Parts: sequence; C-alpha cells; structure tokens
Amino acid sequence: MQGSDWLIVGLAVLVLFGGTQIPKLARSLGQAQKEFKQGLKEGAVEDAPTDEA
Repeated sequence: MQGSDWLIVGLAVLVLFGGTQIPKLARSLGQAQKEFKQGLKEGAVEDAPTDEA
C-alpha cells in the first residue's frame, strides 16, 4: 500500500468511528496487544522443561 492508500483508509476510519471514538479504539487495541504478548510469555514459561529428577 502506498501513502495515498493509507490516507484513504484513515479517512474511512475517521468517518466510520468518528473523532471521539478513535482514541478509545486505539487504547483498546493497545491493551489487547499487551495482553496477547503477556499470554505468549506465560505460555512459554509453562512449556519450559523442568528438572524433576
């Protein structure tokens, strides 16, 4: 995608969600990404082999 394509996508998002909803949407996406990364770390720790000999 080129710069003009991103501009059109940004304008469409602005029209669909409105100016006041965009910060809330960005905040919720950031929170979801943070929780996803935390879940990946917890899964990696649980899958790690332990020395139970």
